[in-house]
Amino acid sequence: MSMIVAGVMSGTSADGINVALVQLPTRGRGRPRYTLLAHAEYAFPAPVRRAILEMMNAELARVAELARLNFLLGELYAEAVAKTARKHRVKLDLVGCHGQTLYHQGVAQRFLGRKLAVTWQTGEGAVVAARLGVPVVSDFRPADMAAGGKGAPLVPFLDYFLYRDQRVARIAQNIGGIANVTTIPAGASLGQVLAFDTGPGNMVMDAVMEELFGKRYDRDGKIAASGRVLDGVVEKLVRASFFRQKPPRTAGREEFGREYVGRFLQLCRGASKPDVMATATALTARSIADALQRFVSPRFVVPRTAARRKEAGRQMIVSGGGAKNPTLMTMLRDAMTPLGIGLHFSDEFGLPAEAKEAVAFALLAYETWHRRPSNVPSATGAKRAAILGKISYA
Repeated sequence: MSMIVAGVMSGTSADGINVALVQLPTRGRGRPRYTLLAHAEYAFPAPVRRAILEMMNAELARVAELARLNFLLGELYAEAVAKTARKHRVKLDLVGCHGQTLYHQGVAQRFLGRKLAVTWQTGEGAVVAARLGVPVVSDFRPADMAAGGKGAPLVPFLDYFLYRDQRVARIAQNIGGIANVTTIPAGASLGQVLAFDTGPGNMVMDAVMEELFGKRYDRDGKIAASGRVLDGVVEKLVRASFFRQKPPRTAGREEFGREYVGRFLQLCRGASKPDVMATATALTARSIADALQRFVSPRFVVPRTAARRKEAGRQMIVSGGGAKNPTLMTMLRDAMTPLGIGLHFSDEFGLPAEAKEAVAFALLAYETWHRRPSNVPSATGAKRAAILGKISYA
């Protein structure tokens, strides 16, 4: 017997909805065995994307519009899942819906006399459950934060089961709006996994494209490839305090959103548009490489007995929308070579790059449904393992 779970994800870039249909055993412990049945992407209509981006700005957000957006996204998530299930003639048992992050503050700050770490993912799970007629697990991050964690990253749970190897040390690098890394030493236990946000992924690049070219993203990295990197600007940016902050750490539009992009463009003032785009792309590659060199390489050792084997070594496995940008991948590959890390893609391991996060939330929902914890305390900083999410019944 098996159950079919739909994972639903919309990232910090607010480009659209990713859906993955995943088959998992009805019961079972240990390493989950899953089959990816299908995946699909649906772009947000332009007015919806504009509204999401506006709601991420605390100065513009209005309570009534936030409430409406919550229910609207529930409808859109349900429609995306239903369309995918119909197309592939699949009957669902469960849905795991991450929702759209509007605000994430992983470090506690004082508010009305209390120090609080907070997060907000919108997209009403009850609406999704009612429309699809199956239970929905949503709002995954608060349970980890209640246990003392930062609420992110959560995908390392999937990374560990996908990529753990007795001989090969692996780095799972996801490049969505924000770039995040999971490091899995050779032969590691789940408690030895280190994961954190390295900094901007596509977020700064996409914002620069919209500002300078009126386009949502740099298709195939062609504009960046035609420009010259402003090395001085990159050097200045990577000296910022965020990049020196030790893991666990998280980032979002609060760190790399509109205000950050404004400062970035000021630093690039006078440069050609392709040069500015090349510099934004280099910032993502450089911040990833610096994070690995600073926080990962010193502890990321290949066992001596395995190092003699040709297949042993250190591998970076890239997923997310950034994996589709050849210019960014070239910059990242060049940065990894001195660290002795080979570059690979999640597609090589049977999981399409664009489907990975949606698959992760299908798996997390499956674990929650079976009342099992699925955060990784060594990645989030939580004091204990926690069962994630809230269940809406149909």
